Amino acid sequence: MESTAFDRLTRQFAGRRLTRRGAVIGSGALTASALALHSQRGALAQNATPAATPVADPAMQAAEIVALAQEAMVDKALKSVILRVTIDGEELVTQALGESMTGVPATPDMHFRNGAVAISYVSMLLLQLVDEGKVTLDDPLANWFTEFPNADRVTLKMLANMTSGYPDYVPDQDFFDAFNANPFRQYTTDELLAFAFKSPVHFEPGVNWSYAHTNVVILGRVIEKVTGTPMATLMQEKLFAPLGLNNTASFATPEIPEPALHAFSSERRTPLGIPAGTRFYEESSFWNPSWTLAEGTIQTTNIYDMTASAEAIGTGRLLSPESHEAMTAPNLLGFGAPLEGCLTCHTLDEAYSYGLGLVISGEWLLQNPLFGGYGAIEAYLPSDKIAIAVSTTFAEASFGDDGGYLHSRASWEIFAEIANYLVPDKAPVSTRETSA
Repeated sequence: MESTAFDRLTRQFAGRRLTRRGAVIGSGALTASALALHSQRGALAQNATPAATPVADPAMQAAEIVALAQEAMVDKALKSVILRVTIDGEELVTQALGESMTGVPATPDMHFRNGAVAISYVSMLLLQLVDEGKVTLDDPLANWFTEFPNADRVTLKMLANMTSGYPDYVPDQDFFDAFNANPFRQYTTDELLAFAFKSPVHFEPGVNWSYAHTNVVILGRVIEKVTGTPMATLMQEKLFAPLGLNNTASFATPEIPEPALHAFSSERRTPLGIPAGTRFYEESSFWNPSWTLAEGTIQTTNIYDMTASAEAIGTGRLLSPESHEAMTAPNLLGFGAPLEGCLTCHTLDEAYSYGLGLVISGEWLLQNPLFGGYGAIEAYLPSDKIAIAVSTTFAEASFGDDGGYLHSRASWEIFAEIANYLVPDKAPVSTRETSA
């Protein structure tokens, strides 16, 4: 979801740069020989003579991938990087680098918030209902809720592919002020929708594209009404259990199961009026995420379940072939246009297009959350059966003088480097910001 509106709207502090010596510590630190392998790659390639393409050495590939992450930690002032890559379901590498908290190494089993990944889960639940004959994608919202604008013309498909025209509540100034005044506040769905519909719709249904959390919140309500079952229960029974996602769970509170990856942020610097010369870097792990999505879809996960989710979403497990095609087809490529007063209206292109609840970048299917000091991405390349997941947290030096992220795209950029290394002819075009 989330080129996070907080990142765009707040822009907040920078501390001192981490040193190359101090930035890279943690579980499974890279050996000197692997670092040498990475630094010599370009020179070896230049001096090599043409030969038959050798079979890739998985150990060397794993070492190279970790070296890429090591470099990113320094270049982007990251506190931690946890990554995992699988090919056809088999592990190529799983690694944790850096610290969760001072003196506490990050580990691959640590839990963190999955943010926008849940948007893909919501679309999967919707498409399961389509497969069961309980709804169609062309059903109007008014079949269940008549109080929303244009409810007779906004369809379930428009909610899932972000073409409803509904405004997003996150950029709303009142919401922004309320969040920064108290990031621990618990929000209800009704409160979030009230923030959203203070503003008029951005455009008529189906004529443009605009990312809005509002769509997912409403879609969650529809699914609950159709099934008579809370979203958290549906997630567990229809997705997590069948997919074996034993480390992914929905919570109604800011809880993160142990072991928890901790996050820190300077995002509130400007809203709180803290000057650039004063250090400000606070723990954000337990900021309340109730604002992010529909009730029952606020979740934590770990890196193992992130790659498993990427593969499940990318292969269409639990969906009919028709519903999987509807979810992943690049039908909106070239659609949409910038619109005055709409921060997230833009033309969908090869770098960033959208299906039903997921981002499409080139041939990659993905989601990439960013909020509250946590960044992540899960991505799948169907043609090569490659799943990549990256989680990041940010060191003090990763925030600017106004507290905004200096490297909000860190997870995406690490993913893109890994993808470029493994399949250079299918590397994603990474020009878009991340989403919450």
